Amino acid sequence: SIQKVTSTKAPIFVIFGGAGVGKTTLASEFPAPVFLQTERGEGMLTLDAFPMIDSLADVHQAIESLANEEHAFQTLVIDSLDHLEPLIWADVCKRERVESLEKIGFGKGFAFALDDWRKLFDGLEYLRDKKGMTIVLIAHSKKVRVEDPGLESYDQTILKLHKNAAPLVVEKADLVLYAKHDIRIKKEEQGFGSTRTRGISTGRRILQTSETPAAVAKNRYNLPLEIEL
Repeated sequence: SIQKVTSTKAPIFVIFGGAGVGKTTLASEFPAPVFLQTERGEGMLTLDAFPMIDSLADVHQAIESLANEEHAFQTLVIDSLDHLEPLIWADVCKRERVESLEKIGFGKGFAFALDDWRKLFDGLEYLRDKKGMTIVLIAHSKKVRVEDPGLESYDQTILKLHKNAAPLVVEKADLVLYAKHDIRIKKEEQGFGSTRTRGISTGRRILQTSETPAAVAKNRYNLPLEIEL
């Protein structure tokens, strides 16, 4: 009994990049957004937002409220994941009655934290499925050195999260978009046969939608590799 099916669920976005590139501004332009803020990143924007998030319990309470109460919001924005992560760690430490995750032996602390990440996504997916809300998760970026036995080592830009959490976030999202300034390389003659290489910004800001050696990204919608932010 095979049938053709098409997913009509709202997407879960991750938008990550360097400070000041416009991640929060972009998220504010989604339909009827409400913000869960773990950091002050709104600048001069006027946003509908819950009170500043101080604990993981605050996050779950806000998601539950949006799922069970009547409202006109169509998008939930969490800004940002890398400031939420310490709240997850603090919640694990409180439950295990330790001062830090490292005090929980054999790497179990970060495994417990990963369980909390999964519970968070369970809540976000429930909200998406019950209310049809789009989910937008903002994160900062960092560079890591990738050691590939079949290739030379190279630098890649990824989410600024623990090495266990970042792949889970990427897996759970429908789109992972890397926000960046468009940089062009220019070589200048310095005389005596030497050259200097400079990076020059074109003024454009773009979203990378698919993974390359330079940066992690992902989309399930057959988007072009790069689109205007």
